[in-house]
Amino acid sequence: MLAPTERHPNETRAMKNNLTGERSTRRHFLASSMMRGGPLALACMMAQQADAEPKKPLMGTVGFDTKPKTPPHAPRATAMISMFMQGGPSAMDLLDPKPLLNKMHLQKFPGKIKYDNAAQASSKIFGSPWKFKKYGEHGTDVSELLPHFSTIADDALVIRSMHTGVSNHGQSIHAMNNGRPQMGRPALGSWLTYALGSESQSLPAYIAMTDPQGLPVEGVLNWSNGWLPSLYQGTVIRPVEPRILNLQPPPHLNGEIQTNYLSMLASLNQRHAERRRGEHEMQARIANYELAERMQFAADEATDLSRESQSTHEMYGINEPETKEFGERCLIARRLVERGVRFVQLFTKNQYWDHHGGIVKGLPASCRKVDKPAAALVKDLKQRGLLDTTVVHWGGEMGRLPVIQNEANIGRDHNTDGFSMWVAGGGFRAGMHGATDEFGHHAIEDTVNHFDYHATLLHLFGVDAEHLTYEQNGREQTLIDGQPAKVIEGLLA
Repeated sequence: MLAPTERHPNETRAMKNNLTGERSTRRHFLASSMMRGGPLALACMMAQQADAEPKKPLMGTVGFDTKPKTPPHAPRATAMISMFMQGGPSAMDLLDPKPLLNKMHLQKFPGKIKYDNAAQASSKIFGSPWKFKKYGEHGTDVSELLPHFSTIADDALVIRSMHTGVSNHGQSIHAMNNGRPQMGRPALGSWLTYALGSESQSLPAYIAMTDPQGLPVEGVLNWSNGWLPSLYQGTVIRPVEPRILNLQPPPHLNGEIQTNYLSMLASLNQRHAERRRGEHEMQARIANYELAERMQFAADEATDLSRESQSTHEMYGINEPETKEFGERCLIARRLVERGVRFVQLFTKNQYWDHHGGIVKGLPASCRKVDKPAAALVKDLKQRGLLDTTVVHWGGEMGRLPVIQNEANIGRDHNTDGFSMWVAGGGFRAGMHGATDEFGHHAIEDTVNHFDYHATLLHLFGVDAEHLTYEQNGREQTLIDGQPAKVIEGLLA
């Protein structure tokens, strides 16, 4: 099994040679090898290489699970909650003030602009309509649109120099969530749960929480396991009841009938799996069915917000129409992490922050939905002693340009060359990091590429990004995928 720690080459090879199990016949071995695309020539080569080196005993069957695993290095973080603001929040209006924009409002931009939507493009500078103030001991700049974030400024790190360099939503989402602009790769949550498992065996290790008004761009690919075993894909918790579909059995199967049925099924599955030890997708499916049984009580309990105090509901804005829905999801996320879930990601709806037009009304509305619950999540984790070991992330796949798009209904176009997001807890320091140019177009100081961010995250979880590998089609795959990723010490406490 490939894990976050490196294995001795002989051990890895021995495990590969044992995939078929002791009871497999020669015919079954040949058939299953062809079905898995493993050419016999490759098998012969591996056998010759193994004979040329000292052999070690077989280490058992390769298998996958979500049991908790000790990382190679002492971790600072043990869980993560990511609030993904799909569409691209405007940094110069929220967290990265640019006085020159206001000074040159409606004047022609003096340099080159990398437009994504050339048809509606304008070269006129658009100054921010909103005022900024400095908060906390680090003097963090925060817009009046984020009054609640200003109250956690001393706990959060604003990264002003994020960069993916791919302006389309889908590609930049994949870069931020999956490591590369290409689709089909495992999401960050899948990598973390593959590497570290989960402290809870009654709840999924990786949970995705969707918006009631629709999925984000790229839909289910946002929490896909890619080519990792399906055990590591995200489990969706819906924003309305029932939050997990098909979890409870029908009435005629409840109680002892279900217990007897599942006991017999477990016995049959075990016998079936013993004869097909290398079929990891089957093992993952069996594990998912067993998890579903344990979730029948645990999931209902974890998502039951009636168990929380009235003051907690008020802190998250659950009693207010604008913040109720997102506040409920943030509170459930805290309850899940509290119960041992490794990774939780909350999504806003499709293009919710994609303000190509109507930004003067649209951006304040987007902020009102999420600002209070997001700040409450950080405060709540902190008061419960969980913030030190829980990474909280807030941000999207891109930012916005400093010039007007759509002069008839003013907005801002995409910008992935320099944008902002914030993180808190889990070993990140507080304050500000990096800078964009005086117009907010390009990151020019302490740039944080998406692969640097991922390498730094894994480091906080005690994992080396280059050594967290999975063999797929004969290639050692990683989250950073050969990119020149580095751990950015300036982000760490």
